[in-house]
Amino acid sequence: MSKNLVIVESPAKAKTIEGFLGEGYTVKSSFGHVRDLAKKGLGVDLENKFTPNYEISPDKAKVVAELKKLAKSADMVWLATDEDREGEAISWHLFESLDLTEKKTKRIVFHEITKPAIKKAIENPRTIDKHLVDAQQARRILDRLVGFELSPVLWKKVRPSLSAGRVQSVTVRLIVEREREIMNFKSTSSYKVTANFMAGNAVVKAELSTKFKTQEEAREFLKKCENAEFTIDSLETKPTKKSPSAPFTTSTLQQEASRKLGFSVAQTMVVAQRLYESGKITYMRTDSVNLSGTAIDQAKETITGNYGEKYLNIRQYKTKSKGAQEAHEAIRPTYIQNQNIEGDSADKRLYDLIWKRTISSQMSDAELEKTTVVITPSGTTERFIIQGEVLKFDGFLKVYLEGTDDEDEENQAGMLPPMKVGEKLKPNEITAVERFTHHPARYTEASLVKKLEELGIGRPSTYAPTISTVQKREYVVKEDREGIQRNFNVLTLKDKKITDEVRTEGTGAEKSKLFPTDIGMVVNDFLLKEFPQIMDYNFTAKVEEEFDEIAEGKINWTTMLSDFYKPFHKNVENTSENSERASGERLLGVDPATGKNLYVRIGRFGPMAQLGEGNDENNKPKFASLRKDQRLETITFEEALDLYKLPRVVGEFEDKEMVVAIGRFGPYIRHNSIFVSLKKEDDPMTVSADRCIELIQAKRQAEIDKYIKTFPENPEVQLLNGRWGPYLVIGQNNFKLPKGIDPKSLSLQDCLDIAADPKNASKGNRFKKKTVEKKPFKQAAPKKAAKKAAVKKTAVKKTAPKKAAKKAVKKTVTKK
Repeated sequence: MSKNLVIVESPAKAKTIEGFLGEGYTVKSSFGHVRDLAKKGLGVDLENKFTPNYEISPDKAKVVAELKKLAKSADMVWLATDEDREGEAISWHLFESLDLTEKKTKRIVFHEITKPAIKKAIENPRTIDKHLVDAQQARRILDRLVGFELSPVLWKKVRPSLSAGRVQSVTVRLIVEREREIMNFKSTSSYKVTANFMAGNAVVKAELSTKFKTQEEAREFLKKCENAEFTIDSLETKPTKKSPSAPFTTSTLQQEASRKLGFSVAQTMVVAQRLYESGKITYMRTDSVNLSGTAIDQAKETITGNYGEKYLNIRQYKTKSKGAQEAHEAIRPTYIQNQNIEGDSADKRLYDLIWKRTISSQMSDAELEKTTVVITPSGTTERFIIQGEVLKFDGFLKVYLEGTDDEDEENQAGMLPPMKVGEKLKPNEITAVERFTHHPARYTEASLVKKLEELGIGRPSTYAPTISTVQKREYVVKEDREGIQRNFNVLTLKDKKITDEVRTEGTGAEKSKLFPTDIGMVVNDFLLKEFPQIMDYNFTAKVEEEFDEIAEGKINWTTMLSDFYKPFHKNVENTSENSERASGERLLGVDPATGKNLYVRIGRFGPMAQLGEGNDENNKPKFASLRKDQRLETITFEEALDLYKLPRVVGEFEDKEMVVAIGRFGPYIRHNSIFVSLKKEDDPMTVSADRCIELIQAKRQAEIDKYIKTFPENPEVQLLNGRWGPYLVIGQNNFKLPKGIDPKSLSLQDCLDIAADPKNASKGNRFKKKTVEKKPFKQAAPKKAAKKAAVKKTAVKKTAPKKAAKKAVKKTVTKK
């Protein structure tokens, strides 16, 4: 047995580290946290200074037992979890769960998984930092208190199965407020005037410095230009510089990976974790933009070797984000001289991004020359402006240029031909184009991370889980939405003649944007009204600062929790007793046919319309689900009334009615007791009988195609086409087919052999449906006996495994 036991969080990290330490060290993984607050009840003793009640997770019982056994026989246990608060807490939970002693336990930290870093950590161990642990405990307990007490209020006042959280609710508020800004935005139009001038043999584009509010004003200006002379009034050229961006922090990596690679925030963190654990990059949860001396030396060597001395400009960046946690390094390659790595596509692309950002941060400024030319038409006070930009020295741009979230960015600047003051230019054409103001941009995951960081809400470790959580709770959706076609006017002056034209453009299309759902908006409004402190941006940021102070040992964590909990709990009790229910209800109008009020609101199964009130047996309200593209706050009276045209009979097929309706899962056709979903492009209000027949027949064909092969002598055995390819079904059990096998060629005996093979059973039977355990004194159910005989190795006789499996399956069919 090894004298030294090293414990880390993940198997990948364990494998990398074990390769560096060699003999005398055993490296094991805890697979993340081994303990958490008890799931039953609050898990916190409120009467005893918020003492947490921790329990070992059921799925970690075997891990803890194994680690405890190894720790008992080791001379020294090295806790080598991550260096942030979460990692420190994991180490402390391991210390407590494994019954370790301070005498034979050491804590080591490193921000990169390299041989020198690991050896240096072994040479410089420390004890567990209880302040960091307390900061993590305070966060975990506070979040449990908020979620445990707020969620039941939502169940009572809004709808069952809802949840609230300290950070997630504030995040939803940001998205809801942005959506309402957009809904209330009134677009206005103006006319932007541009001109193409001849300068020598070249065409240069100029833009008028003022915009016109109306088409008449734009036309008047163009008339003035019909016989005007265009003279260069001034020409200014000045040098300018562009500096590189700082190395990546967690948030800037998430933002840039979203812009440049199209990664979600969660995907970025998964790939970065993989790169870190395989020793390719430094720790990926950090606020710091600092680079170590070793990293700068590596960058210096790489830049001078690849690009030359003039491209080198060593810099040390300072962290600007408030409340930055521990003094980590920025995210960088562990070996900067390695420009490329082995791995899958996502790993390579993210590593390439990190490498370029790191290298460029230590490179020279790009040198540019900006030229501004002012042209005055005779007889007017307006001015045309020409701007040009010439790159004199590329510097860091040779490697990298940071992306932007600006949706309206236009890069017009370029090299200009020779021009001089007083020179007269001839216009080819002058155009006045109607342009519209654009509403504030909806959040992408990247821009939301940026906003959360600006407000001080959350920390590097919380951005990705928070954004994932609000989507899982269905308070927010990330999706593409189609735009609409819009007309705009164009006036063109050419050869002293003005022409009018109406053109069409697409507008309003969104790609991978975050939208609040109706339930997200209703919950947000309720929490904002009843719990303004919890929903306050400054309060949430202040709590984060208090966590930082706990980590630094400046304040006591139980005092901080007590100060928060007493007024919060009182607010919860008052709201639960006295507040009104929230449903987002809107009265749209009165139905002219029935004289009943028409409302929209949140119901048990989502947004719906309600016609009429009361519970009178003879006068019950009628309900209709809103369509997926309809919203409580924007649906019109006419649109809601149209919902009551459903269900509608569209025709007959095979002497049975085809009925179109909208259900919980969207629009569908009901025909002969079979339900067929409408496609995204089908409108339930207008879909034709022919289209319905087409969809019904397509579903029948899909059902036929589902069956590759069946066996009349044993109907429970089937070969089917699934989402991931062909698979075998025996009763309620699914089995993967071995690679390279043509399912059509398999016989019944082949299928039974596949099911009876222990190797295949252990891998392919992951989708086996759970059966209820029978009491010991009762005879086992036939299904369970068959399952054991077909799948478990112990249930199949060594002398004739195939025969036993076959009998077991046949027995199941007979008894059923």
